[in-house]
Amino acid sequence: MVKLGKCLISAGPTREWIDSVRYLSNPSSGKMGFELARSAVEKGLDVTLVSGPVSLSCPEGVNFVSVETALEMQEALINFFAEADLTIMSAAVSDHRPENLGNFKIKEDQLPDQLKLIPNPDILLELGKLKSSQQTLVGFAAESNDHLDNARKKLEGKNLDWIVVNDISNRTIGFESEKNEVTLLSRKNKTFTLPLSTKREIASGILQRIWK
Repeated sequence: MVKLGKCLISAGPTREWIDSVRYLSNPSSGKMGFELARSAVEKGLDVTLVSGPVSLSCPEGVNFVSVETALEMQEALINFFAEADLTIMSAAVSDHRPENLGNFKIKEDQLPDQLKLIPNPDILLELGKLKSSQQTLVGFAAESNDHLDNARKKLEGKNLDWIVVNDISNRTIGFESEKNEVTLLSRKNKTFTLPLSTKREIASGILQRIWK
């Protein structure tokens, strides 16, 4: 099959280690990103999938890169970004990490009352600054209120071409669910709503609209 372009996708959560047995993370399953990778392959794209820790099998025909922390994800994505025609950032990257990492288990009576955190790099913002006019960059926004207003600000502030908006106030969809419903916003003021469907159907609908 002739490849019709290069696609870079991020998926899953990241883990930010407190000590050798404890970490900060989130409930992202990676299912949306993996279904996007599958749909991109079906559209004839040459796909690289960079994923945090998940319990999923990589779709056939995908170049898979496994990472764990936000810093590892940042390094991998920047390595592949320059050659990507389409980049979709669906990963739920941890915003912060513990300031002091321990390579051993901290005893229960030695755990601090407060955990000091430092910000992780904003990978999507970095990619937006690196993006050329020939590249398409898609972000995800997990919002619990003022969904479209907050997503529009993220779209414009991070130099995105598209943003996919998830309503995380509805706990029956998204994250670990098999289903989702999303709204797509474009920098050209296009808006599409994809109603409640399986994540495979949602992924296909997203690709159909952002990559023709």
